[in-house]
Amino acid sequence: MLNIALPKGRLGEKVYKKLEESGYNCGDIYGDSRKLIFTNDEIGVSYFLVKPSDVAIYVELGAADIGVVGKDILLESSPDVYELLDLGFGKCRMAVAAKNGYVEDLSRPLRIATKFVNIAKNYFDTKNRETEIIKLYGSIELAPILGISDVIVDIVETGTTLRENDLSVIEEIVPISARLIANKSSYKFKQSQIDKIVEGLRQQD
Repeated sequence: MLNIALPKGRLGEKVYKKLEESGYNCGDIYGDSRKLIFTNDEIGVSYFLVKPSDVAIYVELGAADIGVVGKDILLESSPDVYELLDLGFGKCRMAVAAKNGYVEDLSRPLRIATKFVNIAKNYFDTKNRETEIIKLYGSIELAPILGISDVIVDIVETGTTLRENDLSVIEEIVPISARLIANKSSYKFKQSQIDKIVEGLRQQD
């Protein structure tokens, strides 16, 4: 049995459609059911629906053999997994944004509001910029508006939320997209099964 962790929501649905087209169907996963585990014994596959930020944990700990996760989560938490394939969707970017007209004060540490603490720290470390990081969990855009940070580090998809709050991107850190990851031990023992899925997904690009 191959265990696959899929993120709940639109990204998971998109990935499942691709897997279904590759021959790994498993009933009505995205129907009205509240079930979290779906198994197809005939083809030997089992899907778990989990919170997107938890996928890498399930894969790293071996509860799932493979899973789909955003590159942002891989960069932030550095799980001990193999990154097998860039799926090419769920595209966005990790960026630094500030209020329009912002001028940086280089005489003091840069105050950054973000939920991506490690990404922000690592990025500004490469620039030798001293920072003070404020971890927030939602509505990051409020921080510079209310004066508790100079800039924010966050995922930007269309930029609409930034524009509506008089903010704009001042630096791009890294492009983000959905990645297929594998548990290291699972890949050793189930390599042929996993490679078959990778090839099926690759052919649909």
